[in-house]
Amino acid sequence: GNPELPRAVNITWSSINFKTILQWQPKPSGYFYTVEIHRKNSDTKKKCILTAETECDVTDVLRDVRETYTAHVLSVMPSEMDNFEEPLFAASEEFTPYNQTVLGKPEIRNYTQKGSKLNVVFQDPLTPYTFPNGSFQTIRDIFQHDLEYKLYYWKDQSSGKKDATTKSNKFEVSVDSTKNYCFYMQGIVPSRRENRSGQESMVLCTSVGRNILDEYGAEVFIIIAVIAIAVITLAIVLSVILCKRKKAKATREKEPLNGV
Repeated sequence: GNPELPRAVNITWSSINFKTILQWQPKPSGYFYTVEIHRKNSDTKKKCILTAETECDVTDVLRDVRETYTAHVLSVMPSEMDNFEEPLFAASEEFTPYNQTVLGKPEIRNYTQKGSKLNVVFQDPLTPYTFPNGSFQTIRDIFQHDLEYKLYYWKDQSSGKKDATTKSNKFEVSVDSTKNYCFYMQGIVPSRRENRSGQESMVLCTSVGRNILDEYGAEVFIIIAVIAIAVITLAIVLSVILCKRKKAKATREKEPLNGV
């Protein structure tokens, strides 16, 4: 390889729902990069040939998601592509999509709180991979029974959380029918040693029979009560002062004039 060309550094895998991007540094100047994806007992796949970018979408060559891959980022000049000598390269850490891709946010389709039951219906995140008919596979299609979801829920304006787990696409949990609840959820792959929990969904809250105390909180009523007491106290004090002044004035008017 050309010893004058810089090697790629900081090579990282970024993968969500099996869409995988390889990234590295530095930005090339006067040369290019080519990415090679290596796996055991298989041909090497080239991606992003002679690119001036510092990232490469390698999703389509990682279809065997249980396989372990290594990426070589080659630093090359265009004139060297026909050279039989191995070009200068830097190797990434190993990457196994099944174990390392991040589970994306589940999409909550519907939620209701009826009586003492909170029901949440959601959809599995899609992957870039397709079935023969062209429809996209979900993460459940890949993980099968190795995928589950966890729901975290709590009374609105409370810090005490509860959780529930399901392997289906819906939750039904028991709640206090007089209170509103907030919740979020995330996918989990229990078999993983690391990176078991996925991204958290957005937080949503139910709205059933909210009274004014639920809406504004007890603190607001305490403040209003304090202000009311202060106003009443001030009115009483002013009344007492005015009353004393009237009595004093009346007393002075009844006193006989001096020297008359």
